[in-house]
Amino acid sequence: MLCRTREMDFKIIADVVEALIGAFISIDDEEGALSFINWIGINVDTNIVPYETHLSVDPGNLVDVKLLESLLNNYRFKDPYLLVEALTHSSCKRPEVGRCYERLEFLGDAVLDNLITMHFYKEYSNEKLSSEFFTTMRSISVNNECYALSAVKAKLHEHILYDSAVENKIAETVKGVENLSLESTFGWELETYFCEVLADVIESIAGAIFVDSGYKKEVVFESIKPLLEPLVTPETARKHPINELIELCQKEGYKRKEYRPIRKDNETSITIEVVANGITHQHTGRAFNKVTARKVASKEVLKLIKVKQWFKVINE
Repeated sequence: MLCRTREMDFKIIADVVEALIGAFISIDDEEGALSFINWIGINVDTNIVPYETHLSVDPGNLVDVKLLESLLNNYRFKDPYLLVEALTHSSCKRPEVGRCYERLEFLGDAVLDNLITMHFYKEYSNEKLSSEFFTTMRSISVNNECYALSAVKAKLHEHILYDSAVENKIAETVKGVENLSLESTFGWELETYFCEVLADVIESIAGAIFVDSGYKKEVVFESIKPLLEPLVTPETARKHPINELIELCQKEGYKRKEYRPIRKDNETSITIEVVANGITHQHTGRAFNKVTARKVASKEVLKLIKVKQWFKVINE
């Protein structure tokens, strides 16, 4: 018998494995996906560890359970202690409160990523969209900035249990959201610092519903969806300004230079410079942290380039 061998790049093999797992998931066969993963030698422990309550007080004395449930498409918690845990920041030192939200946040992060990815795949599977475009739509929707924006719009910040040290950070984000238009759906439109605690609670609440519902992902999506709406569509999708500027420079051959961040008086400044068609466009973004400063600088440089392109078109 003739044995044939082929040399193949490891990434191609990895992509094929991911595609095979995706094939199982696309037909809602998670058990088949897990069996396949085990078959290729990746052992997955599927035993569910029971949740244990760590509170000795009435949850209603700590958070407004009914109001919060109304925000979650009227989902009714079988164990409201999970909701309290989902809203408890690690800085909270109240003795009657048990665990903070970190475990539920970790779980909810993964669940939301899966749910939103599946939503886009099923909703737009008949449209001829590239895998890169699906990735863009997911990155637009699954990020801390957008989650933080959703949390503030739903006024979840009024229900978080935290120490006063976190209060100023949350207040700054809330102020930034108030300056946005009501139609804003992209978290990166915030040109000020955003507090990650606000993003965390979206994920932790998703994790809490996942556990409380008996690990039913469809229940999580229907409950958390009102907080995330409007979800991005192929028509409304817009790239993050940092990514958009980098891709534009790569496509058009523009020279992009990012200067070293400067930290002064609790503020970070970053200058980005792009030379496009012989013209230099430059802006210095200033914010509480370098991520936001880079975003602001990229956004303004993009505006300068687009304005110049617009004037060029109308003058031709």
